[in-house]
Amino acid sequence: MHLKIATALATTLAISTPVFAQDVVVGVPNWPSVTVTANVIKQVVETNMGLKVELQTGTNPVIFEAMDKGSMHIHPEVWLPNQQGLVDQFAAKIELSGKSTSAVQGICVNKAAVDAGIADISDLTDPTKAALLDSDGNGKGEVFIGATGWASTTVEKAKAHGYGYDQVVDLVELDEGVAYSQLDTAIAGAKPWAGFCYKPHHLFTVHPEMVFLTEPAYDAAKWKALTPEEDPEYLANSSVTMAWPPAFIQPVFAKDVEATAPQVASLMRNMDITADDLGAFSYSVVIDGKDAAGVASEWIAANPDRVAAWLK
Repeated sequence: MHLKIATALATTLAISTPVFAQDVVVGVPNWPSVTVTANVIKQVVETNMGLKVELQTGTNPVIFEAMDKGSMHIHPEVWLPNQQGLVDQFAAKIELSGKSTSAVQGICVNKAAVDAGIADISDLTDPTKAALLDSDGNGKGEVFIGATGWASTTVEKAKAHGYGYDQVVDLVELDEGVAYSQLDTAIAGAKPWAGFCYKPHHLFTVHPEMVFLTEPAYDAAKWKALTPEEDPEYLANSSVTMAWPPAFIQPVFAKDVEATAPQVASLMRNMDITADDLGAFSYSVVIDGKDAAGVASEWIAANPDRVAAWLK
């Protein structure tokens, strides 16, 4: 199906289908690729369906709660199992897209850290090795565990507690842009650095030297990642001293979308954003300094057949 045909069909559907009282609201969390994915959704819907799409920033919990209440309709990039608790909590009101892309996450280090003997997660419990990660002069190393509000940050805090390296290093929560700027500085000065990383992400294109620390293999029977909301003693009662389970990224949307704008629900089920796409989105925004909306426009123009398939 050509894009022009798909556009005409989608526009016809939009004319004959009830729309949201407030059109479509897409939640936008705080990582680079999702800003582009959200804009891709916005532009495809507005161009092809005659609906007005609003982008609203928010943390993962805020977006899920808003989808539950009907004030938001789409989360463009849900990480599983990171947000599994939110998916389960709001299962009655949301639907997972039928398509996903695989992902990897964990604590990674630069070449200087590997050269200094920091290659396994257990190395972070060694005070001598951990001290090599000190960048603020207080005598303790720092490990970036993610941004505040990320589900993965809570898990990494529990993992650090379980492994015991939270007693040896300072666990740092930062905006990832600030954290990876610190990584750039460390690499330029040949200084060891350790912190949370995930793929797909431009980081591994810019710094191909980055490697994940080795950890015990994931064991589904033993993995128990609690949240502060579930258990105030989540640090002590979690059991996550192992590598992350296989991860997946996919859109989630409010079930009410099916009744109010079924063409939008169909679009969300058909979207097939890949790991390569997400890595390129991140690179374009962070490294090339491009506007997310412009990156989305360029991607749509370069991928008419894929967009047409979403609109079938």
